[in-house]
Amino acid sequence: MKPMLQSDLKSLPFLHRGKVRDLYAVADDKLLVVQTDRLSAFDVILPDPIPGKGAVLTRLSHFWFAKLAHVIPNHLTGVAPETVVAPSERDQVSGRAMVVKKLKPLMIEAVVRGYVAGSGWKEYQATAKICGIELPRGLEQAAKLPEPIFTPATKAPAGEHDENIAFDEAEKIVGSAYARQVREASLRLYAEAAGYAAARGIIIADTKFEFGTDAAGTLHLIDEVLTPDSSRFWPQASYRTGISPPSFDKQFVRDWLEAQPWNKKAPAPHLPPDVLVKTSQKYQEALRLLAD
Repeated sequence: MKPMLQSDLKSLPFLHRGKVRDLYAVADDKLLVVQTDRLSAFDVILPDPIPGKGAVLTRLSHFWFAKLAHVIPNHLTGVAPETVVAPSERDQVSGRAMVVKKLKPLMIEAVVRGYVAGSGWKEYQATAKICGIELPRGLEQAAKLPEPIFTPATKAPAGEHDENIAFDEAEKIVGSAYARQVREASLRLYAEAAGYAAARGIIIADTKFEFGTDAAGTLHLIDEVLTPDSSRFWPQASYRTGISPPSFDKQFVRDWLEAQPWNKKAPAPHLPPDVLVKTSQKYQEALRLLAD
C-alpha cells in the first residue's frame, strides 16, 4: 500500500481534513472516514507519512469496535468503503476507510489514564494532581495509578493544542448527564481493553476516546479507538518506572522531535527514513500483538 499523506476523492463531497482523517459525505446520514498515513505530534501535522499507518488504525479500530460493542454502541455501519466511491478511487479507501453513521460529536476528548505519563506526568510533578484529581505523593514517572482516572480535555482544531480540563469544566461543555455517561463508559472501555491487552503483553498506559450522539440522544463511540495514535502502549517485558518506557506508539517520534531544535509549531521537521521505518514497525507490532 503506497503511503498516503492525504486522500483526493472526487466522487463524494469533501467535508473536512483533520490531523489524521479525511471526511466525506455519503448521502445525508453517513460519512466516509479515510485514515491517511499522516502523523501529528504536539498537535502539529508532520510532513512525512508513516507507511501502513492508516491501515493499522483501521484494522485495530475495527477490532476494538467489535470487541467492545457490548459496552456501548459505535458508529460503524457495515457498509464497504469501496462501494461508495468511484471504481478509480477504490485504491484510496481499500483497507484504510470506514463508512460510519453521521452523529453529533461531543466537544470533549475522553482521556483515561492508568499510569502517570505524558502531560499528566508534567502536571503531577508541579501539583501532585492531574486535571484536578489529587493523587498520592511520591509517584515516579510511568507509575501505575491506584485506579484509572478520567481526565477530559478540550478538542482543539488542527494546529492548536488540546488542553486538560477538570470534570466540572467538561460538564459545562457537554452537560452533566453526558459528562457522567462519557466518564462511566470511558472507564469501563479502558478497564476491559487494558485487561485484554495485558494478557497479550501490552500495558495500555492511557488512551483517548471520542463520543457522539444520534438523533435520539443515544451515546455512541466514534472516531478511532485504542490505536497507537490515541493510546500509549508499553511492552510489559521492558516496563519500569522512573523513565518514559519504550512504546508501540508515536512516542518514538515525539522523543526524536524533542531532541531537535524545533519550537513545536508548524512547520515540523522532516522525519529521517530510519525514524519513518521504525515508527511503521512499531504500529505493525501493536496490531500483531493485539489483533492477530
